[in-house]
Formats: sequence, C-alpha cells, structure tokens
Amino acid sequence: MKMNEIRAMAKEKGIKFGIGITKIQAIRMIQLDEGNFDCFARAETGFCDQTGCVFREDCLSLSPRQKDA
Repeated sequence: MKMNEIRAMAKEKGIKFGIGITKIQAIRMIQLDEGNFDCFARAETGFCDQTGCVFREDCLSLSPRQKDA
C-alpha cells in the first residue's frame, strides 16, 4: 500500500499525521484508532493470524524476520 492510500485512509478517519511520519508509524496510528494492536511490521516470527488485515502483505514484508531472510 502506498503512502497516499494510507493518508487517504487516515483522513477518512480524522487522523492527522505530522510532517516526516513514516509508513510504519502511520499504519500503527490507524491500527490504534481502529481499536487494534499497533502490530504493523512486528511479526518477528514471520507469522500473523490477522488474515483480514488490509495491511497484512506490507506488514509481513517489512517484519524483522523477512528482512533477515
């Protein structure tokens, strides 16, 4: 997901980002606003059971385990 899409999603939810916010920080803010854990890019084992998450593909590709692989 591109940052423009993330910004649009946040805008719909009334979330405002500061200048210089990273993609990871932005998505975690959205997750918290939705009442979820701010787990984006934290799947240390490479596993995530949140199959319905719209951020899942990006999340797993940015997770520490995947970066080391």
